[in-house]
Amino acid sequence: MENFPKDIYTEPEPDVDTLANLGPLTGMAGIWTGTRGLDVNPKPDGPEKQAFIEHMELQPIDAQTNGPQLFYGLRYHTRIVKPDDVETFHDQVGYWLWEPATGAVLQTLSIPRGQTAMAAGRTTADAREFRLQAVRGSETNGIVSNPFLEYAFRTESYTITVTINVDGTWSYEQDTVLIIPGQAEPFHHTDRNTLRKIGEPTPNPTAQAAAAKRGTPQGR
Repeated sequence: MENFPKDIYTEPEPDVDTLANLGPLTGMAGIWTGTRGLDVNPKPDGPEKQAFIEHMELQPIDAQTNGPQLFYGLRYHTRIVKPDDVETFHDQVGYWLWEPATGAVLQTLSIPRGQTAMAAGRTTADAREFRLQAVRGSETNGIVSNPFLEYAFRTESYTITVTINVDGTWSYEQDTVLIIPGQAEPFHHTDRNTLRKIGEPTPNPTAQAAAAKRGTPQGR
């Protein structure tokens, strides 16, 4: 049972600098590329392995409050293609959120196949690895799919493990468990990649405004 405060209205005064308050998400801020991704997806004749190239951008947002609850976070967009192909293989948008008071980490995600989810986990501010999960039917970390996906590729759970590497890269491993008609066992649709930074993040608007007021250069 969560130990929620009685006062659900009073908002805290957040730090304007999101990049200084991202906790375990700090190593993910910026613009990234990954050239050695691997996707294992279901096909009629069995699992198919597909290499992919990924471009991901994660930019800091102003702090967000729900009454006393305070989040710092990153807005992200990832676009994935097959090698030597321009067509989008996968597109995804959402937010990574960190709640310093509780150690909660959230990932919201939405894909243009008619599916949305929110994965949740807990960790520490200095963690180099953390795991989040969304589960079908949950009211707090759930998965919502359009009717066809619910029928043909029902998503039971989604798990992502993030590792912040010592060389400045970061890696993820995803396991999406699907129930597919005609298959006796659940199918584990997996994805993994390691991302290398190619661009620095842009400070969030309130951080930029504070820097301008001080007359200091913007950026990090």
